[in-house]
Amino acid sequence: MSKEILIAEDEPRMRKLVADFLKKAGYKVDEAANGREALEILESTESIDLVILDVMMPEKDGWTVCREIRKSSDIPVVMLTARSQESDELFGFELGADEYVTKPFSPNVLVARVNALFRRLESQEKKVMQFGTLEIDLSGHQVSVDGQAVDLSPTEYDLLQYLVANKGRALSREQIVNAVWGYDYFGDNRTVDTHITRLRTKLGKESNLIQTVRGLGYRFEVKA
Repeated sequence: MSKEILIAEDEPRMRKLVADFLKKAGYKVDEAANGREALEILESTESIDLVILDVMMPEKDGWTVCREIRKSSDIPVVMLTARSQESDELFGFELGADEYVTKPFSPNVLVARVNALFRRLESQEKKVMQFGTLEIDLSGHQVSVDGQAVDLSPTEYDLLQYLVANKGRALSREQIVNAVWGYDYFGDNRTVDTHITRLRTKLGKESNLIQTVRGLGYRFEVKA
């Protein structure tokens, strides 16, 4: 499904130019001639994926619209302005803008900025790490091997995540216990060995990613 973008720009020719380039790039486009119209569109639909706001608009300027959006939404916002002072850019970012484009600008560059912003946000949302056929979805706390879900206990998941976060480093059993079970844990460090054994069993063909460091502990090692 293509992304839908709202353009709020009071200058008709500029609004049409931006809309045409975004449509050519495969985006759906909604248009508003002022800040009030932009907020009305946002209130009436949940399908907008990104907003492009001109700063100098009648009725409600871009700063005001951005401030209103951020009261209830984290939708990406790109600000357009003829003002290039650093203080204006900083003000926009403080209000919650994600990108700041100064006029005059190339429509192709604006589209490229929009594309990059979507890619960055999608990457942040997914937060999926892959090692061979092992996939770890950090946002969903889900693990799979070869496309098959792996059922891990909360402790096993925390253990795997800690090993992955320190991949390539040899970790002692004490370090692992402190990080996963906490400094107030009074059990035997051998509980690490038990959980590692279970974790390896569940990871199946990717169990060799967790290597034993003789006399110390374990290391998550990714093949080159």
